[in-house]
Amino acid sequence: MPKTQINVRLDEDVAQRLEALALKTGRTKTFYATEAIQEFLDDREDYFLAKDSLQAFRDAGEESLGIEDLDWDTP
Repeated sequence: MPKTQINVRLDEDVAQRLEALALKTGRTKTFYATEAIQEFLDDREDYFLAKDSLQAFRDAGEESLGIEDLDWDTP
């Protein structure tokens, strides 16, 4: 897959932590930056999917069950 380069300005303390982690583990700063961005995107996408699903449920006007109505003893 083709790669795209971006430039990011980091606070000095974040840059130093990233550099230290990369040196300690033998990984690149790019590796950790990419991992962090992917995890952030996964979290945001999940959040908005859940938010949109909840709104669609509310808009449908269906009734929901209360937690007290659930049968916890059924496998």
